[in-house]
Amino acid sequence: MSDSNRERDLVLAPNEFAFISDQTKGNINVYVGPYKTSLANTDKPVIFDADTKKFERSNLDNSLQTFTTAPEGWYVVMKNPSQDGTQPQNGTVNNLTALNVGRKVNIPGPINFALWPGQMVKVLRGHNLRSNQYLAVRVYDEEEARQNWTKAVIKTKNSTEAKDGEEDKEGGEGSDTDLTNLEEMPDLTMGKMLIIKGDAVSFYIPPTGIEVVRGVNGNYVREAVTLERLEYCILLDEDGNKRYIQGPAVVFPEPTEEFVYRNGSRKFRAIELNEMSGLYIKVIAPYEENGTSFKEGEELFVTGNEQMIYYPRPEHAIIKYGQKERHYAIAIPAGEGRYYLNRKTGKVSLKKGPVMFLPDPREAVFVKRVLDPKQVKLWFPGNSEALEYNRQLKQELDRRKSNEGYLEISAEPAAAAMEAEELADEIPMPAPRRKKKEKVSKEMAGDEFTREQTFTPPRTITLDTKYDGAVTINLWTGYAILVVSKTGQRKVIAGPQTYLLEYDESLEPITLSTGTPKTSDNTITTVYLRVLHNKISDIVKAESSDFTQVSITISYRVNFEEESDKWFNVENYVKFLTDHMRSFIRNVVKKHTIMDFYANGIDILRNSILGQAGENNKRPGRVFEENNMRIYDIEVLDIRLSDVSIENLLISAQQEVVKQTLRIDAEKRKLEFTQQSEEINQQIASTKSDTTQKQFDLEKKESKKELEVILAKLDMEIQSKQRQLEANLAEQDSLTQIKDAELARKQKEEELVLEIAQKELHQELELLRAEVQAVVNKAEAVSPNLIAALQAFADKSLAEKMAKSMSPLAILGGKSVAQVFTNMLKGTKLANVLESSLNGMEDDVVDEEDED
Repeated sequence: MSDSNRERDLVLAPNEFAFISDQTKGNINVYVGPYKTSLANTDKPVIFDADTKKFERSNLDNSLQTFTTAPEGWYVVMKNPSQDGTQPQNGTVNNLTALNVGRKVNIPGPINFALWPGQMVKVLRGHNLRSNQYLAVRVYDEEEARQNWTKAVIKTKNSTEAKDGEEDKEGGEGSDTDLTNLEEMPDLTMGKMLIIKGDAVSFYIPPTGIEVVRGVNGNYVREAVTLERLEYCILLDEDGNKRYIQGPAVVFPEPTEEFVYRNGSRKFRAIELNEMSGLYIKVIAPYEENGTSFKEGEELFVTGNEQMIYYPRPEHAIIKYGQKERHYAIAIPAGEGRYYLNRKTGKVSLKKGPVMFLPDPREAVFVKRVLDPKQVKLWFPGNSEALEYNRQLKQELDRRKSNEGYLEISAEPAAAAMEAEELADEIPMPAPRRKKKEKVSKEMAGDEFTREQTFTPPRTITLDTKYDGAVTINLWTGYAILVVSKTGQRKVIAGPQTYLLEYDESLEPITLSTGTPKTSDNTITTVYLRVLHNKISDIVKAESSDFTQVSITISYRVNFEEESDKWFNVENYVKFLTDHMRSFIRNVVKKHTIMDFYANGIDILRNSILGQAGENNKRPGRVFEENNMRIYDIEVLDIRLSDVSIENLLISAQQEVVKQTLRIDAEKRKLEFTQQSEEINQQIASTKSDTTQKQFDLEKKESKKELEVILAKLDMEIQSKQRQLEANLAEQDSLTQIKDAELARKQKEEELVLEIAQKELHQELELLRAEVQAVVNKAEAVSPNLIAALQAFADKSLAEKMAKSMSPLAILGGKSVAQVFTNMLKGTKLANVLESSLNGMEDDVVDEEDED
């Protein structure tokens, strides 16, 4: 029974409270600690569910709740505040008070309190703002916002501490949608959005009636856009207008504005232009710049020559072809070219290199030229790639003609080499993380027109094209072509060079006979004429004067010279040459016998066809005036007879001559071998003798060199000893001079000392003479008796003192000191005085002994 009572005991510690429902009346009381009570059976603990807005029963332990606490710098957002503005008192039971249901208040910390049943709170940290951060706040209660406007906790950049209701007196003017100007109350209409900028306010707690709106990412504090140089951002307003802001700047949006994102970035890089790139722009709104007015609908092409760095503006829209924004110049190397169409006149022109060509897209469009298979085979023989490419272009052209019934032109304003950079710019990047340096998009953002890469009727046509460039004919050395235009003009182009065909030009073909011998049955068609060192082979059958048939295999060397306009006058110059030369050679052979012609046929033919050699050993050759073709040389490759027996006889005779010639050559070679062998042996012996003599000469030279070395060593030793003796002799003279100098110096020093001593002695003698003279003068003034008395008195006194002082000596010698001293002064007056004193002292000693 006691355990059940303890289970009904409600014990609340400080900072705790509980809701207890009275089941008999339906009231809910608030028990606030520190407090202890026993609950009745009708008292049930409950808790308030903020989601369902209902009170749910709970056990006693789970019903305990802690106070709502907001420290300094925090605030509490409370829903359903009490009408009297009080909270439950501590340490007692509080009956339910009337609440303003549906109202919401903001209470700044520090604060600590219990809740009334039905109240809901949210504790939030005060909003700290950096200079590039801001808050978006909304007025949810117009009346409360006006009344509590001065109760907001605001710390401005120029204040030293946070104060309720204080404003920054130095703040600049601001709009009615931000709190940059804190001196005036903004428009606080219900639902009005306000912006609190971090460059003016560093800390903010909203007053009642105003709430902070979360951003898209769920944070209260929003990041402004920090723009560096060459960066810009775009703000889109609810009315559809855009605002472009260039860096460096910190950009805060207006409440009705939002940042334009592109590939996850809010800021974009300005477009860098140069002389070889440009932007195709459509004017979508009239404006004026630098005194120039621009009307709506105008098209501009801005290159680096006019503006090196381009920032978009609201009146501009970029015209894009596909995904390309910038138009790049294309590199046309030397010897190449591009066809381009003037959209206004319809004229197709050729631009030749070397040049960097940047066409104005408002006027010029690149075109391609398609060649039919017959032209490809003639102009580019063996080039299967060109044949396949033109075949595909032709099929595409036929398909479009059948489907659309019109011709189309390909518009490619940028070089293919630049497409890689453009595609790299189109790769979407991940969204940037907050509180870190934002990614800068390389993509141009702003209004734009997207157009198809090909024109649509009725403005354009499709032309036959080949690749992207003009049709290029590469002429090798020794070749020529005949170019014919649709206007009837013709010209011959000789290599080596590269020729670019105009759009209406084509190549004139020629026919050539092939095979050996040359016939009209087997021919080829080409546009290339070999004009230098052309080689034409043929077989000519002729008959000699003795009616012997002969077959001649011959090769002609041909050049085309002088006037090039005649080169293509003969359609098949090979057949023309061989027919003429066959008739000529038959006539020449008919004038000679077979023996003569078989032995000298090559010379006969060369002299007849090429003419006799002149002074410079050059032959004039044979010229064809019809096409300025000249045979400058021939090669007779073979001469054969139709009668085999006659040919064998001629061969046998020639073989016999060859054998005899070979025998003579063999004997000559044997003689030459013997002569050369002996000559070599002689040279060997002579060389060995020369080697032995050179060895003796070398040994002789070595002996002479060794003798010279020994003599040189002896000379060096003699010279060394001689120099040492001379040095010792020279040293003795020097020592003698040094010794003499030292003796002279000592002599001078002794003489100086002696002179000084003599001067001092002379001074002492003079002093003694003066003293003696003074004593004599004094003695003459004293009587003899006085002198005797003084002398006696002094002698006696001196004797006594000497006796006392020398008493230890008397002990050591067995005599008294007085006796010793008396002996020393024997013969003087002082000795008499000492003897009398000594006798007196002995008498005194005797008297003392007697008394003892």
